[in-house]
This record gives sequence, structure tokens and C-alpha cells, in this order.
Amino acid sequence: MSTPEAVGLSSERLKRIDAFIQDRYIASGRLPCALTQVWRRGQLAHASVLGLADVERGLPLRADSLFRIYSMTKPITSIAFMMLVEEGLVALDDPVHRFIPFWKDIGVFQAGVLGGFVTRPASGPIRMIDLLRHTAGLTYGFQQRSNVDAAYRKLKLDGVDSEGGLEAFVERLATVPLEFSPGEGWNYSVATDVLGYLVQVISGQPFDAFLKTRIFDPLKMVDTGFFVPETQRDRLTACYALGGAGRMVLQDDPATSAYLADPAVKSGGGGLVSTADDYMRFCRMLLNGGELDGARIVSPKTLKLMTLNHLPGGKELVEMSKGLFTEAMFEGLGFGLGFAMTIDQARTRNIGSLGEYFWGGMASTAFWIDPVEDLAVVFMTQFMPSSTYPIRRELRTLVYAALTESAA
Repeated sequence: MSTPEAVGLSSERLKRIDAFIQDRYIASGRLPCALTQVWRRGQLAHASVLGLADVERGLPLRADSLFRIYSMTKPITSIAFMMLVEEGLVALDDPVHRFIPFWKDIGVFQAGVLGGFVTRPASGPIRMIDLLRHTAGLTYGFQQRSNVDAAYRKLKLDGVDSEGGLEAFVERLATVPLEFSPGEGWNYSVATDVLGYLVQVISGQPFDAFLKTRIFDPLKMVDTGFFVPETQRDRLTACYALGGAGRMVLQDDPATSAYLADPAVKSGGGGLVSTADDYMRFCRMLLNGGELDGARIVSPKTLKLMTLNHLPGGKELVEMSKGLFTEAMFEGLGFGLGFAMTIDQARTRNIGSLGEYFWGGMASTAFWIDPVEDLAVVFMTQFMPSSTYPIRRELRTLVYAALTESAA
């Protein structure tokens, strides 16, 4: 690790990150742990490991601790799909029913409940781009806002807990209507789980095997996968949730976690376990235009396309969102092919750069890439829901405040 000053960062100001997180979140019992990495200009400029991996057992967090990254799986799946686009095996404008024929006539919800839905024809087919940008009309059961997401809960259509494998998951999805016609709104959804199934169908290789051979092995992401092997179980963190009186309660015990077993459904939307080091290697690949240490994953032009705002009409998330997802509440953000990005910095009221892109996970993990400042940040913890505390925005401010040289 280089000195921060060598890459245009203040070491004194970077120390504020650790002090802030320790005082406000760890010592106060709001978060169990925090692992932060800041990469700039080809160097790891800051890394810190705070708190406990397992509060009940008093086990300290380790630099190689394993985290449930939930929706930080989505950018990886999106990259995997775009690798197939680059090979000419599929196109962004292809209808999904080209590869999933029984999806051709999914209707749009008008009334009713599961077993008695009334629908109308969609204005057009679901296209691959709709899955990548969450404009397909799909949803998540946790949204708790409609009869459609109620059906998702009853049928266990969250991608992670579904039964019978990816094919059975996709077949059950076709029995529930869309929330809206494709392209008419943005709704955070299981769309990326469908992309994982499509990667499997189009490549002819199991989804998890594709990720391992085409992304994880080339990038040397040695600790990333859909479950924790026997030899790594002592490194799995505990996951916590917000309980009564604002206290943390154990949500997933690492000793009995479902992540200890190979899941039936490999969730491209939220199923991976990883380390900060591994995910930073993925981020470094992105920051470097799709290549790392000689391993080319996607081309720079493909990555550029993915990180543009693809919402219809160039709209912002706040204009298109149909659900209650946290990030969609912030002005100045667009959504591309697997990432959200800043399209109007003044409206976000965030320190940062125009064109930076990012995402996070349900257990409050986060990352962002800033091509302007040649910067990547990975933040790991295990606490849900991610909307409980403004830690992501606070961390962004603290990191950018440490810059002593800016390219913008």
C-alpha cells in the first residue's frame, strides 16, 4: 500500500473515516463492523478493519472476512451478460422470449390476486435491455406495495430462496403479471436473476461455472462464490438487522447460515459471498476499462455503454421509479446496464464526480467507481436494511474530502 500523499490523498483526512465510523457506528452499537478500502491512481491508499465479525462470539473482523454482498452481485451478473453480447450471441434489443419462449405473452396487472389476476396485453415485449436497467415490469416481494409483489412473496420469487433451480424460478415468474409495460417505469426487481438464467442458457454453461471460469478465475477473485466452502467457514461474518429500540439483532448466524450450503438457485441478483479484496479486484477491472493484470473481461467501449444513463428519454430515477427503493429517492441519478450513476451532480448534492457509478447491497455494503478521479471505494459491513443509516453518503463525503489533487 502506497502513502496516500503519493496518489493525491491526505493521510490525516483519511484517518477521519475510521474515527467517524468507529465513534458513530461501531462504538454506538449501530453497526457490528466496517471494512473500507480506497483505491486511487493504481494504489491501495487506505484500508481499515473495524469492529466484530460476530458480536455474540466476540470474534474480531478480519481483512479476509467473508460478507454477503447481496445486490452487489448484480453488476457482476450484468458484466457476465455483456460478455455474451460482445460475442454476438445476444443483443440488447433482443426480446427475452427469444431464449425464454413462454415469456412471450406475459400480461400487465390490472386487478385481482394470485390465481385470479386480470391482465391486459403489454405494449411491447420485454427486451434484454429492460432486464439490465430494471424497466421490465418485474418486482421484488419485499416492496410490499402491490398484489403483484404479494404473489412474489407467496411463490418465493426473490431469487435467493426460490426452489427448484433457475429454470423453475423463471417458469414461475411467467405466472405472475408485470407491474407495468416494459420501458414505462423503473422498478428494482429480480430482473438480474433472470439475466443469470439467460447467461446459463445462452452460454450453455451453468451460471456459477460461467462466473468462475470467465470472471472470478481470470480476476483472481479466489474467495467469491454462491456458498462458503468448509475450509472458509471461520471467515463468514454474522449478519444483523434493525430490532426494537434501534438495537441490532442477529439475522443470520454464521454457524447455521444458509450460505454454508450450495444453493439450488444461483442468484445473479443477490446470491454471492465475497471479500473486500476480491470485490476491489472487480472494481479495479472496471476502473481500468474492463481489464486487470492482463485479464480482459470486457472492452472499454462496452463498459462505457454500460455506465451511461439508459432510462427512457434520459430521465432520472426519481422520475421513473414505481417502487420504494432507497436510491430512487435521490435526484440527479440515472441507471445504466447494471449500475446507477450521477448524471446531475448539483441535484444529487453529493461530493463526487459527474459520471461516477455505483451500487450497494441489502446488508449495507457499497462500492463506487469514479473514472474522473481514478478512484474506487469498497465498503463492507453486515446490517440490514441498508436504508437505516446514511453511512454510504457520509463515507462518500469523507473520501472526497481527503483529495488533495483533483482531476475535475
